[in-house]
Amino acid sequence: MFGTYLRRELVNRRKQTIIISIGMALAIGLVILVNSISAGVQGAQASVLQSVYGVGTDITISQAAAAPTAGANPGGQFNFGSGSGATSGGTTTLNQSTLTAGRTQTVFADTALATVQSTSGVSAATATLALTNLTFNGQLPDQNASGASGTTGGQGAAPVAGDTPPTGGPDGAGGSAFDVNSFTVLGLDPSGSSVGPLSAVSLATGRLLTAADVGTDNAVLDSSYATSASLATGGTIDIGGTTFTIVGTVSSTGSDSVTASNVYIPLDVAQTLSSNAGMISNIYVTAASSGSVDSVATALQAALPAATVSTQADLASTVSGSLSTASSLLSNLGTWLSVLVLAAAFLIAILFTISGVTRRTREFGTLKAVGWSNRRIVSQVAGESVVQGLIGGAIGIVVGLVGILIVNIIAPTLSGSAASTTAASGGPGGGGPGGGGFGAAASAVASTTVTLQAPVTIGIILIAVGLAVLGGLLAGAIGGWRAARLRPAEALRSVG
Repeated sequence: MFGTYLRRELVNRRKQTIIISIGMALAIGLVILVNSISAGVQGAQASVLQSVYGVGTDITISQAAAAPTAGANPGGQFNFGSGSGATSGGTTTLNQSTLTAGRTQTVFADTALATVQSTSGVSAATATLALTNLTFNGQLPDQNASGASGTTGGQGAAPVAGDTPPTGGPDGAGGSAFDVNSFTVLGLDPSGSSVGPLSAVSLATGRLLTAADVGTDNAVLDSSYATSASLATGGTIDIGGTTFTIVGTVSSTGSDSVTASNVYIPLDVAQTLSSNAGMISNIYVTAASSGSVDSVATALQAALPAATVSTQADLASTVSGSLSTASSLLSNLGTWLSVLVLAAAFLIAILFTISGVTRRTREFGTLKAVGWSNRRIVSQVAGESVVQGLIGGAIGIVVGLVGILIVNIIAPTLSGSAASTTAASGGPGGGGPGGGGFGAAASAVASTTVTLQAPVTIGIILIAVGLAVLGGLLAGAIGGWRAARLRPAEALRSVG
């Protein structure tokens, strides 16, 4: 009886059913499309962050840069004592390498890693030490020969970061000629590649660092840097005055051409060479589940109050470019537009249902006169509204999927960049893939162009069905309540 009556009413009131279904379909289709594109933008942000922070890294821990203390060596400075270099013909030839933490990088005790690993909800964690290798190589006039503040036989210091070399050459006229090269070095746990920077790379040549490389002078190079510096697997590279054997090269798995650092070496070796024994600059953390990231971050912040704890959501806010614009547009205009259209669709459904109930006053009066209860009348009206909502939901799902298909076919490209203080990129002669020069802060900007792909998930479909049912129930409940208030005699008399 219920089904027969419901089907008859829907067929007899086709115009109302069509209007309600179309309104619901457009609203639900828009909600599906906005949610899908939003998921695509989040995926695009993750791909940009991947080149900086690594795949599988849910949380990063660092410490804010501290102001230099009085009398502290600022780094990036070369000190040559008496007898340094070789002097010939009034010119002193000097060569020195230093390995120091970046100026914007604060190191902290590696005991924090044990604290992180013991925190509930942490699946994996690894520590790194971000450093910059600076090499001074050149010829300067001898102090005794030129009368200038010299290097040999004195305590003079070679130019520091940002100095401009004097013009001229080693010609005895007070000139000098020198090069200052820089590249970034990242000390890491060779066995911790499942999280952190090395989780975002692929092997290009040779091999990666393994647990057997702890304490050894072995290095892995970024393939782009290796090419620009004319280095290759099997060769050597000078880091902090120590010769390292190049055992492999790696490349980025994303569309960015460079990885998080130019050179990767074992963490313990990096600590020793840079005089940072027992110190680290970053900890990368993977949570046991995606749903626990925020709670784990809160627990880590409580355990390490002096540290800066950032989640992927925090890092995503640093992404700039058209990707950031798309994210803001979805967060503001897209969300509010979906809410407004959905509210309009619900309102249309309610108004048409109430209007239909008003036109069926005599019908409901007759039904109540023959014994229909208020509950049965409400159920009848609600059932009709839910079916209309489901019809609109089904059409809306199709509309939304078609919209998603169009977006994926067009495949718009978005550009994004994210800055990291874990490392800086510097190629030969102070330049390099990342444009970092001599004395540049230990920071890198990963710029990536990504293709926006709007995914289809079961969750989005379930949301659509839920909204369709909700809209139908809301309209049916209000319309049914109005119908149930009718008294049989008054209803019949009002149209008699």
